[in-house]
Amino acid sequence: MPVVNDMTIKIGGEAGQGVESSGAGFAKALSRAGIWIYGLQDYMSRIRGGHNFYQIRTSAHEVWSFRDAIQMLLPFTTEAVQRHWEEVVPGGAILYDEGVKFDEGPLRERGIKLFAMPLMKIAEKEGGSRVMMNTAALGAVAGLTEFGFEHIADIIETNFKRKGGGVVEANLKVAEFAYQQGHDQFAAEYDWKLAAQEAPPRMVINGNQAIALGAIAGGCRFISGYPMTPATTILEYLNSKADQFGIVTKQTEDEIAGVLTAIGAAHAGARAMTATSGGGFCLMTEGLGFAGCTETPIVVVDSQRAGPSTGLPTRTEQGDLQFVLYASHGEFPRLVLTPGTIEECFYSGARAFSLAEKYQCPVIILQDLTQSNAIRSLPTDRLDFSAVHVERGKLMSAEELDRLEGDYPATS
Repeated sequence: MPVVNDMTIKIGGEAGQGVESSGAGFAKALSRAGIWIYGLQDYMSRIRGGHNFYQIRTSAHEVWSFRDAIQMLLPFTTEAVQRHWEEVVPGGAILYDEGVKFDEGPLRERGIKLFAMPLMKIAEKEGGSRVMMNTAALGAVAGLTEFGFEHIADIIETNFKRKGGGVVEANLKVAEFAYQQGHDQFAAEYDWKLAAQEAPPRMVINGNQAIALGAIAGGCRFISGYPMTPATTILEYLNSKADQFGIVTKQTEDEIAGVLTAIGAAHAGARAMTATSGGGFCLMTEGLGFAGCTETPIVVVDSQRAGPSTGLPTRTEQGDLQFVLYASHGEFPRLVLTPGTIEECFYSGARAFSLAEKYQCPVIILQDLTQSNAIRSLPTDRLDFSAVHVERGKLMSAEELDRLEGDYPATS
């Protein structure tokens, strides 16, 4: 009996081969078809070179994490086979371009099915470009899993329409040809299948995007920061929504300027935040103390990566809790929120601003690299904007401000 909508697909290759874009696109296609997904990416800190992978877990029911065992490996390089073939379950498969060479003996002994296809040649012949090999590969995977081609066509049109109709048509041609070849040659031999399910609309989102959405719901009007993996996408996402929601975004020259600029904006009355990782938070500690001293309500996101020092930019860790509890010298109150799901990321992103203003102190949102980057499909009503309540704490009216004379009045 075939196993339907319960498998893990892993795509592996070099940076620049489209591993991330292919994985993210296929994950969206699956989610749009009503299949629950959890997507995990892994990448090296080098811009070019180094092994990357993208792993997609599919399920007929909601899932919150990945699984180590995989049923389909899609390697773009020999290294990807060597790194991951032992994760493939007996009866699982490796679909690869015929130009990828490796020792087949141990894999066949394990019971792994080897599906070789001329993916590069398909891309060149049908699309006119070798860069479409990953499109051919995903088309072939859809074919042998008997996943409806209309879902692949839909995501190709979505992803490539900004590049023009010619690019869309070329990729569709490549994907459709590879789909048919994969189906005809290998579908009968492969036991795992993917089938569309009736489902209400779902979003595909990661923790950083959820925090940013929560910040928008919570009234954020200013974000500053210096790009630092894995927190950068918070700044990028809010920048992409800046015009729509009236948000000022500022990329500063370093993390010190990032926190101080946010403090200045908050002191002027804007709901302000910054986002960084552990190494950047180290540089912010004096600024954090300044916010505590002046009772300035700011929000700081620390998306943790492995340390110490500058650490490992693309590896996850949860080692900063003790640090953020006591960062900066002297004593002052601060609040630390530690969301453990994408839903909690959203509500923490919104709640942090109200807590900061109510108690007039810094609020730190602490999460890790995995949650920052990993995507999940979830119902659109799971993030309830109507449930977010903005609380600004005690405020002085215009009349009360007009009655003030001289310096800031002393309290008794």
